Amino acid sequence: MAKLQGAFTALVTPMFADGSIDYEGWRKLIQQQLDAGITGLVPLGTTGETPTLEENDEEIELIKIIVSEVKAYKEKLAAQGKSRDIPIILGASSNYTVDAVEYVQRAKDMGADYALVVTPYYNKPSEEGIFRHFEAVSKVGIPIIVYNIQGRTGKNISTPLLQRIAELPNIAGVKEASGDINQMMDVISKISRKRDDFSVLCGDDSLTLPMLAAGGDGVISVVSNVAPQLVVEMTKKALEGNIKEAREIHYRLLPFFKAAFVDGNPTSIKYAMNYKGLPAGGLRLPLVEVCDSAKKIIEDALKECNL
Repeated sequence: MAKLQGAFTALVTPMFADGSIDYEGWRKLIQQQLDAGITGLVPLGTTGETPTLEENDEEIELIKIIVSEVKAYKEKLAAQGKSRDIPIILGASSNYTVDAVEYVQRAKDMGADYALVVTPYYNKPSEEGIFRHFEAVSKVGIPIIVYNIQGRTGKNISTPLLQRIAELPNIAGVKEASGDINQMMDVISKISRKRDDFSVLCGDDSLTLPMLAAGGDGVISVVSNVAPQLVVEMTKKALEGNIKEAREIHYRLLPFFKAAFVDGNPTSIKYAMNYKGLPAGGLRLPLVEVCDSAKKIIEDALKECNL
């Protein structure tokens, strides 16, 4: 497996005011991201409101479109004598292992390059249960990005447990969203520095630069729905060791790193996108539009960051 490095956008799912999916907006969003030079795309994650999408209708159509759009874009580049790898990391999660295996198989069958699999949520399995969950999905035969986000799942994947999981076949890396930079550094030290093909991707926009400076490989970003070029540039500079210039972008974006989550995700980023005229649209219950005070914070941050 080639090591994943760079900036990957956790895509929102554009919707109309009534909650129906805006498929044309989805195409536009994908094209905007590709034209901005994003490293790769992450559809059907939490930012994409997957818990409320119909898996056998809406999700299938969203996957078909993104695979088709990326393929067409790469073909266009090839016709110009250019090439660019644009991996699709497809969300493929469930707290029921049988369903998770099916979603990972779907990712493989429909042309995704990686599957993003979160810790089983709500039922709070033991460490052995978490290990066996990832053992099951690893057997499908598509590279897996482990998604560690205790704030949404109720369970943290400890570094010793991740070390066990990383020894399974097809485990390509981790989206580290524990919010704990010390844990992130432990993962880098004990796993990725000893395995050239294991990627550590930040799951918290505001911690991207610190993690990259510590030896991380990139970010799965929410903010890049609005500012893909800047997130790509910051990540690229940091990976090249140009921390000074990466730091300038980090501090330019810092107000929006905070504002993009001020009233939840994807509610806050969708409001920012709508404010900027980008494809985002409505939400599905139980998510609702951000409150008025959050709107002002988001609008002020966009202006302060010159976005």
